[in-house]
Amino acid sequence: MKRPVYLDNHATTPVDPRVAEAMWPYLVDHFGNPASTGHSFGWVAKEAVELAREQVADLIGASPKEIVFTSGATESTNLALIGAARANAHKGKHLVTLATEHKATLDTCVALESEGFESTVLPVLASGLVDLDVFRAALRPDTILVSVLMANNEIGTLQPVAEIGKICRDQGILFHTDVAQATGKCPVQVQEISADLVSITAHKMHGPKGVGALFVRRGRPRVQVSPLIHGGGQERGLRSGTLSTHQIVGLGRSCVLAAEALENGEVARLQALRDRLWTILSEGIDGIAVNGGEQCRLPNNLNVSIANVDAKALLMATREVAVSSGSACASASLTPSHVLLAIGASATEMHTAIRFGVGRFNTLEEIEFAGRLFVTKVQEVRAMAAEFGL
Repeated sequence: MKRPVYLDNHATTPVDPRVAEAMWPYLVDHFGNPASTGHSFGWVAKEAVELAREQVADLIGASPKEIVFTSGATESTNLALIGAARANAHKGKHLVTLATEHKATLDTCVALESEGFESTVLPVLASGLVDLDVFRAALRPDTILVSVLMANNEIGTLQPVAEIGKICRDQGILFHTDVAQATGKCPVQVQEISADLVSITAHKMHGPKGVGALFVRRGRPRVQVSPLIHGGGQERGLRSGTLSTHQIVGLGRSCVLAAEALENGEVARLQALRDRLWTILSEGIDGIAVNGGEQCRLPNNLNVSIANVDAKALLMATREVAVSSGSACASASLTPSHVLLAIGASATEMHTAIRFGVGRFNTLEEIEFAGRLFVTKVQEVRAMAAEFGL
């Protein structure tokens, strides 16, 4: 067993060797620009890009023509929110989102407010779920866009996106969802959830960092999105810039493997490992509690608060296991998790929270080791705190 054991798969995932193998030829041999249509180097690269476009589309039940390549889910979300808001401002300037959203959504909504838009940030229940009655009541005649994470990156909550999407579709409101954490763990079908815009990324499903995609629905009426990056006209003018062929190939391959994971029992295996970890922790540690609801939750997510144990101190004591005390995207901030704050966690609970994320390459042996290590170190940290009166 390799150490440290990696259990921070919500922050990022190790690249699957099968993905790396698919990418390599497009780094060293097939290095042409996909936009170079006058010779075979460009033709080969373009063919690879279009195959990857099909693979991404197949994962989420879309058409390849609806896939726009980006640098990742953060850019996809910015393009979806800013691009759709600007393109549809003549219809209204009101947006709706949730207090537990990724910062890519929340900060983008704040940025749009400087352009005259208004955003309503809805509260959630202790489970992390939005109350659909509260959601319906927040919609207005001038609401043009709703953005809701399918799966929360900290507490793993699975929002009722199909219901939310239907409500939006019935009222002619655009619906955007970020499925970065869900792909490969939950089925994602854009038609079933009535999505107009969907953000996806490779590095949360064992693909490379720095590449993602945005689904832009092409039905009637077609979703209108204004580009953020200009120059060159790539991706139908929605995202100019030379395409990173090797990364796009990696994204496509990771989508194929994510689809296979939904069919080959991988999801059940992840959940079994997560549940075994929880059994070890709950039986060995007094005062431990799960943050968020236990039912509508990602199968590989476990976010807990441990009474009388500072999370930072515990992470220092358990360096043989890589976990997180919050989302990696906000780790540079000293402020408490906005997600835990939104579900009503106390200040103590927020500062004692640990997030475990089980992944494709984790084994039962690693889970047993990690669980026992945390049980032992919690006891040591508590004893030390008691000794020094902390």
